[in-house]
This record gives sequence, C-alpha cells and structure tokens, in this order.
Amino acid sequence: LINCGLIFFKSNPNQLIDLINRYQTLSKIPLANSIDGEWGVAMRIDSIQPFPLAMTLGAIQNDSLIYEMSKKIAEQCRLLGIHINFAPVLDVNNNPNNPIIGRRSFSESKEIVFRKSLAYMLGLQDQNILASGKHFPGHGDTSSDSHKTLPTVDFSAKRIDSIELYPYKTLIKEGLSSVMVAHLNIPSLEPRDGYPSSISEHIVTNILKERLGFKGLIFTDALNMKGAANFS
Repeated sequence: LINCGLIFFKSNPNQLIDLINRYQTLSKIPLANSIDGEWGVAMRIDSIQPFPLAMTLGAIQNDSLIYEMSKKIAEQCRLLGIHINFAPVLDVNNNPNNPIIGRRSFSESKEIVFRKSLAYMLGLQDQNILASGKHFPGHGDTSSDSHKTLPTVDFSAKRIDSIELYPYKTLIKEGLSSVMVAHLNIPSLEPRDGYPSSISEHIVTNILKERLGFKGLIFTDALNMKGAANFS
C-alpha cells in the first residue's frame, strides 16, 4: 500500500538525490517517488541524455529496442530514487490539431500504440519501476490542452471504446501497474456538463475499475491544470 509520495518536475541529479534521501529520512513511512519521464528522466532533470520521443519510437520496427530503452530509463529512475514513471502515453494521436499530445504519442494507430507501449511498460516493470498509462480515457483526439482548459471529447461511447480505450484494455491484461486519468469533458460518458473525467465516478469506477477490471493504482493528472482547477 502506497500511503504518500512526491513528484519531481525540475532539478539536477545530485540535488534530486539529496532531496529524496532527506525526505525519506524525515518521513515515518517510505515515500513512493514519481516523475514524468516519457523520454527518460531528462524530461524533467537536467544534465541527462534524453531518449527519443514516442513519435520516433512509433516508427521503429523492432520493438525489443523500445524494451531495452525502457530498461535504461528504469535504471535512471532507480539511481535517482524514483519508483513510478508516468509513462507510457497511451493516447491515440488521431487529431493533427492536438496542441499537447502530438509527438508524445506513438501513433495514430491504436494497434501500434498498444505494441509500442507494451514494450515500454515491460521494460520499466521488469526492472521494478511502476509504469503508468495516460491520459485515460484518451486525450489524443482533442483540439485543446487540458493544462489551459477542459477539452471536450465529443464522440460516442462506442467509438471511445473501440479506439481510445483499446490500448488500456490490452495493457491491463498484460499487467499495467497504474493509470493516470485526464481532465476531459466527455458527454457520452459523463452526462454532467463540464464535469472532468478525472473525478467522474462513472469513468473512473464504472469503466476503468469495473468494466475494464483494472486493479492497480489510479492517479489524476495534475490538479493545478485548468481542466481541473477551473471546475467548481
């Protein structure tokens, strides 16, 4: 059971290690530390070589290379004292006007997203770093950024189940450790207008936990993002 933890957004390796050691010493319970490291911890921590972004990985034919890359990312996490990496991105990037996902997605194909994210997930979890699929139930086909507003996913429940949920359904069967829920307005799944998916009982409990059978950890996207912070 994870009771408490920290997420790190900006630092350098030596400072981060010092901070984590200090916090772990002060805490009465072990802290579970996390990071957004989609292309390695270099996404947040300076002085570290970044790995390719997901769009590049989506073009790789040999998925074992993604697995080996992910193992290296897991090694970086362990050396720094990180336990959870908020990756891979499971969004199917089928909207060219999407302002926030783009290169962070493996592909506009749900099958490619699944295959590449599976290799990435296994590389982390085989090294005892928890992977986290995001952004549930799917931020790929939006034309606005949930950091700045509450994007609307205006598709039928059948379409969302077929495309956006496909990588989650398949990865959950393969042992996905955690899922991050996005701040989205999805009228076909949540009838209350402007009610973020991140706090929707139907989306989180009925769909993710019960229908998809997910038993792992569930996180929300950052609560200071406008998609959540503007809700009242």
